[in-house]
Amino acid sequence: MSRAFVFPGQGAQTIGMGKALAEAYPAAKAVFDEVDEALGEKLSTLIWEGDIAALTLTQNAQPALMATSIAALRALETEGIGIATASFVAGHSLGEYSALCAVGSLGLSDTARLLRIRGQAMQEAVPVGVGAMAALLGLDFETAMAVAAEAAQGEVCQAANDNDPAQVVVSGHKAAVERAVEIAKARGAKRALMLPVSAPFHCALMQPAAHVMAEALAAVTIENPAVPVVVNVRAEAVTEASRIRDLLVAQVTGSVRWRESVEWMVGAGVTEFWEIGAGKALSGMIKRIAKETTQRAVGTPEDVAAAKG
Repeated sequence: MSRAFVFPGQGAQTIGMGKALAEAYPAAKAVFDEVDEALGEKLSTLIWEGDIAALTLTQNAQPALMATSIAALRALETEGIGIATASFVAGHSLGEYSALCAVGSLGLSDTARLLRIRGQAMQEAVPVGVGAMAALLGLDFETAMAVAAEAAQGEVCQAANDNDPAQVVVSGHKAAVERAVEIAKARGAKRALMLPVSAPFHCALMQPAAHVMAEALAAVTIENPAVPVVVNVRAEAVTEASRIRDLLVAQVTGSVRWRESVEWMVGAGVTEFWEIGAGKALSGMIKRIAKETTQRAVGTPEDVAAAKG
């Protein structure tokens, strides 16, 4: 029985996430303390007692979700379930940074600072109101790609997230994404809806943020991962530190190939997926991609106790 640890992306954030872990496990609390120190502010206070609108700001949500994931992992490690029990790790968008931190490719403080920079750069890449994202439900990836191409009309409209067999997110100029919603409905989508996001992630409009991340990533040390990382833009495992930097830069404008990543891991023998951190969004996607696998969410002390069995 082969296991993969997967790490959630934006949208999973909730006020109070990780607090019970920090209270139950000193190793988990140490994660939040180190992230606070790395950022020079009490992000943990915002996460546990703050305002959800402030936590949802991209520059806060990204390091906050990573901290919660790594805190959950440290709690598991305290109970004897370490990263070495996984055959592969993967993360959805910002979750790829959590995965790289989990396997020792990136240090925790560096990861927190990189995600703060990434969040700010992605927010600043496109003026508010210029870009948008929409979820197309009930269309396969090829149809969604065709919808995006038809909707572009000289603007940017790209398939940003291939989440599962019936959920693709498109991203780009607001008018083009709005056209995509109407075209998707005409093509038989069950639902097509604009998403409440602050910027058009994972499309060509994010190129300014990619430049910022190339500079930021050039300044940090990246080690070979202790466990192979299945990366978003390739949907296959990577084990060399030398490739990770370029792939993280490409990820800013590239598609999150989540469905293919899960299929790749299943093809490599993975039978169970553990979602480490906040929420259960990835578990739901994985269930739709690979019905024969089992999913487990680990985000609370109760989840850790259940995992320990």
